[in-house]
Amino acid sequence: MPDPRIRIYLDDTPDPVTDQRPPAEIALDTKSLADGEHGLRIEAQDATGQVGVRRLRFQVRNGPGITVTGLGDGAVVHGTVRLMVNAFGAEEPFEPHRAESPSPMPVWVWVLSLLIVAWTAWYVATLWNVPADYAKTPTYSSSMNPFK
Repeated sequence: MPDPRIRIYLDDTPDPVTDQRPPAEIALDTKSLADGEHGLRIEAQDATGQVGVRRLRFQVRNGPGITVTGLGDGAVVHGTVRLMVNAFGAEEPFEPHRAESPSPMPVWVWVLSLLIVAWTAWYVATLWNVPADYAKTPTYSSSMNPFK
């Protein structure tokens, strides 16, 4: 009878990264891998010789993080496209002017700002004419009222 085994393969290499009896524990150092998509193929063999296979895909990103403003993945464009590209690594010293990638304000911020301005204008307009009962009070006297 065969021994139970766990074999772990990185990407499409023919030789396993590890070949152990279960449970297997490995430390995968991604610093030796190129940035991008990689995969593990895990083969487990039980005492009867049956083999099960599981595949795991993962992204390695050891290099600096890259942000792109002005063009999205799969975008349809025409004419001149202006891009802002920024890259910053975790090992680099902190530079405030590179800490954030500038981007345009979202539409919802503009809409909310316009609603606040419109509400303020409506509020001021409704208070423009002071009710007669309050017109002679110190709060609304002509010396204190900037609207008269």
